[in-house]
Amino acid sequence: MRGDAHVRFWESAGVKFPRATQLSVKEAVVQDVVVGVVQMNALCGQTGRNVERHRVLARRAARRGAEWVCFPELSLTGHYVDKKAWACAEPVPGGPAYQAVEDLAQELGVVISAGIGERRGNVVLNTQFLVGPDGFIGKYSKTHASGDEYFYFGMGGEFPVWDLGKAKVGILICYDIAFPEVARILALEGAEVILAPHAGRCGQTTPRQERKRVLSQLEFFERMGWARSTDNGVFMVMSNQAGDAGGPVGLDAVHGGGIVITDPRGEVLVATLPAQRFVESHARSCHPLQTRRPAIYGRLGET
Repeated sequence: MRGDAHVRFWESAGVKFPRATQLSVKEAVVQDVVVGVVQMNALCGQTGRNVERHRVLARRAARRGAEWVCFPELSLTGHYVDKKAWACAEPVPGGPAYQAVEDLAQELGVVISAGIGERRGNVVLNTQFLVGPDGFIGKYSKTHASGDEYFYFGMGGEFPVWDLGKAKVGILICYDIAFPEVARILALEGAEVILAPHAGRCGQTTPRQERKRVLSQLEFFERMGWARSTDNGVFMVMSNQAGDAGGPVGLDAVHGGGIVITDPRGEVLVATLPAQRFVESHARSCHPLQTRRPAIYGRLGET
C-alpha cells in the first residue's frame, strides 16, 4: 500500500501476507501477519522527539492490528550526514533510544524495526534493529553508503535473516536495494520478506516541484520493489522518511516519503494477499531461485 504523495503525510499500511517454505510447496505452512508501515519525519538532532513519535505511531499501528511495525531508515537519530552523527549515535543494544523502543515492543507485544546511528568501536554505522516482546532480536548495518554518507558512516558486511515465527525476514537499507546481489543473498538464506527502510533524499524543492519529485521517487520505489520481488520471490516492504529533517540544524535532508509493498510477483499490494499467491509464486517451473546456475556465475565474485 502506498503512502500519500505529500511529504508531510503519515500512513500505517496494514497488509497480510502468508508464510511458506522457500522452495517446497508440499511443505508450505501458511500464516498471515499484519504489518504496520510508517513514513515519518525524523528530525536530525532531536532523538527525544523522534522516540516519542515512535511511541505514538507504534501504538496507533498496534491498535489497528499490526503485529510488526516498520519504521524508516535512521528513524531515531535522524539522517544526520554530518560530523555530529557521532554525537547522536549510541550502542545497539544498550543505548537509551534503543531501550525505549525495546520497552515499547514489550508493552505492545509486537515486533518493531527501527533505524539508528549505532556506535560500534570508533565508527558510526547506519543500523536497523529488530526488537520484540522478548527483547532484542537482531540488527543489520547498511552495506552500501550513498553519496556523502561515506564520510560519516562505516559500512556493514553481513546479511542476517531472522525467523519471526510467521515469516523469515532480512533487511536492506535504502541504497542497498540498488544491488541485486544482496537481495539474492537474503533470499538464498531463506528470507521470505525483505524490509527496506529508506531515508531517500529528494533535495530542496519549490511547492510546485515538490509533488513531481515525490511522485518520481515513489515510482522508483515501485520499480525497485518489482525487480527485487520478482528476482527472488519475496515480499518487499519499503518506507521512506518524509519531510525536511535537516532544516533545524542547517542540513540538506529533505525526504520524499512513500510506502510501497510488493508481493513475490512484484505487484503493489493494496489489500490482503491470498496465501495461494505466495505458494504459486514459488511453484512456477521457471522460478529464478529454482532455475539459477551458480556454477557459471564466477564473474560475480571478482572485483
